[in-house]
Amino acid sequence: MILSCSNINKSFIEVPILTDVSFHLEDKEKAAIVGINGAGKSTLLKIIIGELSADSGIVSISKDKTIGYLAQYQDISLGHTIFEEMLEVKKDIIEMEETIRDLEEKMQHVVGDELNDLMDQYAKLNHSFELKNGYAYKSEIYGVLKGLGFAEEDYEKAISSLSGGQKTRVALAKLLLSQPDIILLDEPTNHLDIKSITWLEGFLSNYKGAVLIVSHDRYFLNKIVSKVVEIENTKSHVYMGNYNAYAKKKEELRNATLKLYYKQQKELKHEQEVIEKLRSFKQEKFYKRAQSREKAIEHMDLIDAPETLNDKFRISLTPEFESGNDVLNISNMSVKFDDASTALFNDVNFEIKKGERIAIIGENGTGKSTLLKIITGNFHKFTGDVEFGSNVSIGYYDQEHHTLNDSKTLFEEIADTYPGMTNTKIRNTLAAFLFTGDDVFKLVGDLSGGEKGRLSLAKLMLSNANFLILDEPTNHLDMVSKEILEDALNSYTGTVLYVSHDRYFINKTCSRILELSNNTIINYIGNYDYYIEKRELQNNLVIENQTPDVIEEASTATSSTKDDWKKQKELSRQKEKLTKELNKVEDEINSLEEKKAKIEEDMANPLFSRDAAKLISLQKDLESTTEKLDELFISWEEVSGQLEELES
Repeated sequence: MILSCSNINKSFIEVPILTDVSFHLEDKEKAAIVGINGAGKSTLLKIIIGELSADSGIVSISKDKTIGYLAQYQDISLGHTIFEEMLEVKKDIIEMEETIRDLEEKMQHVVGDELNDLMDQYAKLNHSFELKNGYAYKSEIYGVLKGLGFAEEDYEKAISSLSGGQKTRVALAKLLLSQPDIILLDEPTNHLDIKSITWLEGFLSNYKGAVLIVSHDRYFLNKIVSKVVEIENTKSHVYMGNYNAYAKKKEELRNATLKLYYKQQKELKHEQEVIEKLRSFKQEKFYKRAQSREKAIEHMDLIDAPETLNDKFRISLTPEFESGNDVLNISNMSVKFDDASTALFNDVNFEIKKGERIAIIGENGTGKSTLLKIITGNFHKFTGDVEFGSNVSIGYYDQEHHTLNDSKTLFEEIADTYPGMTNTKIRNTLAAFLFTGDDVFKLVGDLSGGEKGRLSLAKLMLSNANFLILDEPTNHLDMVSKEILEDALNSYTGTVLYVSHDRYFINKTCSRILELSNNTIINYIGNYDYYIEKRELQNNLVIENQTPDVIEEASTATSSTKDDWKKQKELSRQKEKLTKELNKVEDEINSLEEKKAKIEEDMANPLFSRDAAKLISLQKDLESTTEKLDELFISWEEVSGQLEELES
């Protein structure tokens, strides 16, 4: 055991934040602390590192073990460049290297015992230098900076010129390079793109020390942790396994507790009825029996009703009017800034149909937010065409929350935007996004980033939009709020386009991914897991195709011609196979389309309007046929995509 927290208690202004929180961390173990915003997760980390003192309880760290901490907000040296700041971490190795060079210089000018002494010092110091990976410390720095998304030209940038997110990445790089025995991370993925998060997953999974992470990134936690410490209602609960295992076990426990709660409530109700009946007899012996039963109830361990936030706050996003089938068409779009040598993206083309839920992904700086701003009319320095279909009404979620007025209360923010809305509907809407009771009278300016996010989403829900455009909608949201948003988008009947680096959220909500890469867009029909599968397949194809190229270069012209002929023959065979498969799928689609039309015609027939059994049967046939059609359309897109790749 490398870290132990025993019965940690902490209150602020007599309000309990942590109550008897206990857990431990083994050497090399990776664990997460989860809970809603304000649960006390960051407070617990600060108590562990000694930045805050607990009211009571004990934090124990194994003797001679080092601990490193990444807070959400950083204080680093503004006078350094990024690379100079990294060198500070390796100061002892750099000084050791300088001493080794000095010893090498001295050994050239001495003999005898003095030389032997210097050689002993040199050998010992060299051994320590090697153990600390001294010969590779610069490569180590380059690897970590690159992994966290810094380009080589960034290394000489002054830290004072960086954004808050970039400074956090610098602090994270410093922490990883320092290699403490225990790493504490508070929301480490907030300012990283998907590529950097994936790199960090690999780094932490293979890290030789222990790691304790506070994060709302569920995909990230799934990949790394083997233990989850939940802070709920000020108390801690420990679950073994990754995030999915925790969520499953928590749901099982909640359901079991709910059954016990209802059972006990039923028993209590029965007891109360018996007591009332006994008292109604107006006799001493029955009165005493009633008293005895009352005392028994008083000594019962009452089961609290488990939290049911997700059940209570289910929302529905339904546009008041539908758009046409064609929602958006982007043609030949290019963006190039005046001071840039290359285009941000070039000759981008894609279209969006009604009902699609599309995620835009890509590394930082590829132009994801710029693309959203172009579509919403907030950026005009581009070439190409943006065409909207009929009856398209846009609702835009801005991660900076520019649509909110800090001087208004939450209630006023909704009421002023939608003056015809009743007080009850306003309160119900705010409650759906976890603003209950007196919360509705808080000033917008006093809200946290996550709370402002929920309020912006609540406003968006009430709009007449049928095309939602969301820029990082899950930023600063806790897990409960993310699940509420996921449920809302999955039940939404309009069209959704969003930028996000939350892979769990993408996996749960999108039906298609547009990846901005190498100045263009690559289309993937499916969720994030499908995207990963296809990317790996493409990478494997690239690797496989490299070997024949090398062989061909070494071969004679005759064998090259023969190989080319074989390749062309194989290519033709594959194209023929795919064409047949595509024709087969299209025939099945046409057949099912006709069947669907016939079912819909029968359902509209007055002869069946009073035949409930027939209508139910027709409805089942319609649902089954529609489901098969959806599967066939997905197959058609995949096969046609493969055929296009072969033809290109």
